Amino acid sequence: MRRNLTTITAAVTGSLALTTTLTACGGSSAASDERVVTVYSADGLKGENGDGWYDRVFKDFEKETGIKVKYVEGGSGEMVQRAAREKSNTQADVLVTLPPFIQQADAKGLLQSYVPAGEDKVNGADKDADGKWISVVNNYFGFVYNKKELAQSPTTWEELLDAKYKNKLQYSTPGVAGDGTAVVIKAMHDFGGQEPAMAYLKKLQANNVGPSSSTSKLAPKVDKGEILVANGDVQMNYAQSKSMPNLGIWFPAKQGGKPTTFALPYAAGLVDNAPHSENGKKLLDFMLTHKAQQQVSEIGGGFSSRSDIKATDANAIELTKLLAGVEVFEPDWNDIDKNLPRYVDAWKTATGS
Repeated sequence: MRRNLTTITAAVTGSLALTTTLTACGGSSAASDERVVTVYSADGLKGENGDGWYDRVFKDFEKETGIKVKYVEGGSGEMVQRAAREKSNTQADVLVTLPPFIQQADAKGLLQSYVPAGEDKVNGADKDADGKWISVVNNYFGFVYNKKELAQSPTTWEELLDAKYKNKLQYSTPGVAGDGTAVVIKAMHDFGGQEPAMAYLKKLQANNVGPSSSTSKLAPKVDKGEILVANGDVQMNYAQSKSMPNLGIWFPAKQGGKPTTFALPYAAGLVDNAPHSENGKKLLDFMLTHKAQQQVSEIGGGFSSRSDIKATDANAIELTKLLAGVEVFEPDWNDIDKNLPRYVDAWKTATGS
């Protein structure tokens, strides 16, 4: 669902170079024999300083297999759209996005079935019954605030309508970013449906700075005090807080209600007609190994997708405390996948975006 411009530029440059190579090969066996695997991913798991979960896992994978990882990141919707545009000349081998975009990718015919090793340790709700995708890192939706500028975090959606947040609040774009789409999903849950949620978001627009295609760009702005509040997710923001001392995580409640959140896992799938399918399978297997999954909280600040791993590291303890007292609900992903365009259109109409 998330990094610095230099990293992204380098990744895209690498991807373009790879595109040239694959086009020249014309999808021949020479391409499939390459010791490379290309990952299109939502931002959040790669560290800005090379210290994220992806950084460790990719390095270990390359060392163990000799297969080079080519990495391209952006918003969840952006990655799905890119893969869809390239369907006749596939470039990616593995696609990692947040819901509902992984379901959207499946509906567009972008994924092929593959059951990675360790799949039996992943709960049914965190994987597709047909093997099209599986969670590699579990995660939860949340918001961030500036702990230096605000004596305490906001607690309700309604507080964000206060004039002190005018031009000091921003959330990523629904329909483009996974976490931005999550704002709409959570608002619809908390306010009891589409109409009251859109009525609220229409009011909130008076304080909103404007759209952002990537959620990861918002936390640095909050940490510096350029804005006071933004959306995000627990894994990404917790990892960012290690180098951003003013970043605090919170979960909005409807006035008079409990704070809520929902699972927003990083779900990975093998791309259909991938140029390096076998390498993609190996990477999916590797990401679900016991060792890699043990590192999810320790390094990435997230939650292991394997039910047999009970993390006890300092990060895991803090993450458990963070979610204490927060009600976790389960969205109807089938409904959201089916009606997402309608919900995004309603948001655009309500906010004039």
